[in-house]
Amino acid sequence: MMIESDLMVNTDKAKFLIVAGEASGDRHAARLVTAMRASARNRDLEFFGAAGPKMRDVGVEAVVESDELAIVGVLEIAKALPMFLSAFRRLSSAAMERKPDMVILVDFPDFNLRLAKYLKKQGLKVVYFISPQLWAWRSHRVKAIEKYVDILLTILPFEKEWYSQRGFKKVEFVGNPLANEVRPTVSRKEFGEKHSLDPAKQIVAMLPGSRQKEIVRILPVMLRAAELISKEVSNVQFTIAVRSGRNRVDAENLLAQMKPAATVRVVADETYDALAASDAAIVTSGTATLEAGIIGVPMVIVYRSSLLNYILLKPLISVEHIGLINLIAGKRIATEMVQNEFSPDSAAAEVLRLLDPVENRRVRAELSEAAKKLGEGGASERAAEVILAMLDRRDA
Repeated sequence: MMIESDLMVNTDKAKFLIVAGEASGDRHAARLVTAMRASARNRDLEFFGAAGPKMRDVGVEAVVESDELAIVGVLEIAKALPMFLSAFRRLSSAAMERKPDMVILVDFPDFNLRLAKYLKKQGLKVVYFISPQLWAWRSHRVKAIEKYVDILLTILPFEKEWYSQRGFKKVEFVGNPLANEVRPTVSRKEFGEKHSLDPAKQIVAMLPGSRQKEIVRILPVMLRAAELISKEVSNVQFTIAVRSGRNRVDAENLLAQMKPAATVRVVADETYDALAASDAAIVTSGTATLEAGIIGVPMVIVYRSSLLNYILLKPLISVEHIGLINLIAGKRIATEMVQNEFSPDSAAAEVLRLLDPVENRRVRAELSEAAKKLGEGGASERAAEVILAMLDRRDA
């Protein structure tokens, strides 16, 4: 005779539409999916939506493959409008046909806030994981979040108070997914042996970004800076840390075309190892500045877009710092160079300053203090618990 108990498994199926549109969002969404499955007590969870390679690897069905949605710049987005409209139609149609129990939107605000508006009007529950950076620009969009998002899960410590001051209370700070997760997998010596670099000599990492336009605009300046640094420091070595695939091809093509007078290695999908092995870094503004800060490598933060994009977007930016690690610290730890401020000469001069042993130790100590503000890790697990608790309340 079978006796029912509290240990019986829950075989109910729950469906989630999950949408991410950039490399960092793809990583965070994949971690969230994994954490939700681990916390679901054998409940069958089904995920479908806009998925990048890491989401697909953990079993998210790609209604839209989000790899090509990572486009930056007003003109670039305008040119890609038909692609975005097609993706929107496919995702909204899939939601209407399959009736997910919940919608999980991950970062990617220009697309996801429009999707939130449509799907909320259709009666679906909307969770937003990783707040749009409204505190940086276009803060008026807080009204859309308040109207179309059921709960916002933030990953930066100051965001909950920022939203609360503007009357939006349905916010949870779950910690940062990168805290205690950003760590190298090999030693500096092992990294050097793998890429023919001498660990006894200084190493500078160059992170040109994950978008094709970023690499084309930013990497050439980094390579010219590498040449200038090499003239001042004997035997300094450089790595270009990029994703595999198109990013790697673009980086290798530029390196072959420019032939800088410096030792440069392209490494793919080894960003944490490259940063941990480095004495200093030149980092494109974005999630990578936070990763570099957590690892503790002194850096200069850079960015360059087209002149038109810069003219159109600069008036909308309302923060003192563009680098995430500086925002977390509440002060300028890493020097920031934007647009014309970013040149081979300026970047080289800053890296040379950071390579000074005394300055290097001082900056590393400040980065360590800033990284502590991100929490103790486990953000994906806490976000998973919040979402599954919402599901349980709905089913109760």
